[in-house]
Amino acid sequence: MELIDAHAHLDASQYESDREEVIARARAAGISRMVAVGQWHAPGDFGGAFDLAARHPDLFFATIGIHPHEVAKVPPEDWAKLEELAARPETIAVGETGLDYHYDYSPREEQRKWFRHQIELAKRLGKPVVVHTREADDDTVAILRETQPPAGVIHCFTGGPERAQAYLDLGLHISVAGVVTFKNAEDLREAVRIIPLERLLVETDCPYLAPIPFRGKRNEPAHVKLVAEKVAEVKGLAVEEVAAATSANARRFFGLP
Repeated sequence: MELIDAHAHLDASQYESDREEVIARARAAGISRMVAVGQWHAPGDFGGAFDLAARHPDLFFATIGIHPHEVAKVPPEDWAKLEELAARPETIAVGETGLDYHYDYSPREEQRKWFRHQIELAKRLGKPVVVHTREADDDTVAILRETQPPAGVIHCFTGGPERAQAYLDLGLHISVAGVVTFKNAEDLREAVRIIPLERLLVETDCPYLAPIPFRGKRNEPAHVKLVAEKVAEVKGLAVEEVAAATSANARRFFGLP
């Protein structure tokens, strides 16, 4: 059974001591591809997603973006660098980008400005957008409706059916992470029931949001199988069908080989 982890931060410091072992466990669990989400961390530092893709070209495929938490801190030269990195032929998407009104680490107006900016960059390059949204769905929907990216995925979707339908109506894909296994996530499971299988992806968002029974521990790509199993249970399908469909969707959406 093949699975694709559509959103992973395996360049994170949490894996410094055992990254290759984590990668080996992912391969053993049937993970055939991982989307390594490249992010700006500090001036001149865009993380290690491209390094992962270079070291494991059969397994990792890199995106690049600037998270809403960080947009107010980014110097002009790094916005120019983002454009250069996003234009690389091996870069499969722009993001994650979006809005996060839970922490407000960057002012909301700045978040909206730079979300639009990154969508426009994706449009110029003809690449999909990986969208982060937290407690900001109304503005996220409004900006996506206004800018109309060529393709987009709401990563780590945690809302209910109404929110899911709003994104589906915009032609977007929806990616589900370990939250779908949490006891208090019935709204999300209701959303999963209405999301067409051909618009669904599965992800870990590792090292965050480990699924039950690993909740509270460091997450890793091998655990995406638990996400697929819960999605299959919710939708009344065989896990093999969910794995095949979400893998095909990820290949098509991101243009993976």
